[in-house]
Amino acid sequence: MQTHKAKRVEIIIEAPMQSRLTSALTRAGVTGFTILPVLGGSGRSGEWTREGQVGRGGMVAVVCLIRPERLETLLDAAFAVVERHIGVVSVTDCEVLRAERF
Repeated sequence: MQTHKAKRVEIIIEAPMQSRLTSALTRAGVTGFTILPVLGGSGRSGEWTREGQVGRGGMVAVVCLIRPERLETLLDAAFAVVERHIGVVSVTDCEVLRAERF
């Protein structure tokens, strides 16, 4: 089966910022993404869990699979939202089936 090169972008961000991030991605031409709840983790401030968070909803992970040539546009849109908030952006090389979907 033939595979096609793609980029997997994962953005961990505070749940209240989710709609602002996904709107920015959509305006940048991203046609698909998946949103997952983040149950907990550890970072510069130490360990945390969703249950221990003050406020609404903790963190979410927004995952996008895109063509490599569209990466810079996506990162510019994501960083415009993430730069002022808690968040992590990672980019991984991957391969996909059915490249026409990306």
